Amino acid sequence: MQRGQRRANAGLLLLFAQLYQFGFNNIPPVTLVLLGLNIYLFLNPMKPLLYVCISVHEGYDHRDWERLLFSPFHHADDWHLYFNMVSLLWKGTKLERRLGSVSFAVIIATFSQLIGVVYVLIQLLLAESMDDPSYKMQCAVGFSGVLFALKVLNNHYHPGGSTSVFGLQVPNKYACWAELVAIHILSPG
Repeated sequence: MQRGQRRANAGLLLLFAQLYQFGFNNIPPVTLVLLGLNIYLFLNPMKPLLYVCISVHEGYDHRDWERLLFSPFHHADDWHLYFNMVSLLWKGTKLERRLGSVSFAVIIATFSQLIGVVYVLIQLLLAESMDDPSYKMQCAVGFSGVLFALKVLNNHYHPGGSTSVFGLQVPNKYACWAELVAIHILSPG
């Protein structure tokens, strides 16, 4: 086994350990299906990342709208998957128990599509306002945008408190930013 292949499995193995420790029977059904879908698509991607990522150039200019559907459920590497799925495990479990499985599934479906649309609109706005067409070419994958939206919703339903991010207690209202910094330090790009 090559060195890169060993590293590629570390995040995935750690994710399985976290899920096992949490207990599969403690994970509500929609959250469990989302975890399974993301892991499955990481191991068996529908297409290479360059063909599922969302950008103005690919999604809007080329009218490849299926990227809105697929981009949230594909991840750049095992650490990207790990951090997103551990975050989903915590947020999804709390929110699904609070809102019920049907409402949570509708929220996930809505956020999954809206985040891609908002991302494309922001890219377009940046490209036009900065007079820099390179913004239109930046392609994104992953569940992070949905998780930020879930964090806002979670803070609404569970105000106050704090969260442990790598052993540091962070107020809930700042936890999504701490998670973002942690992801970019450990898995840049």
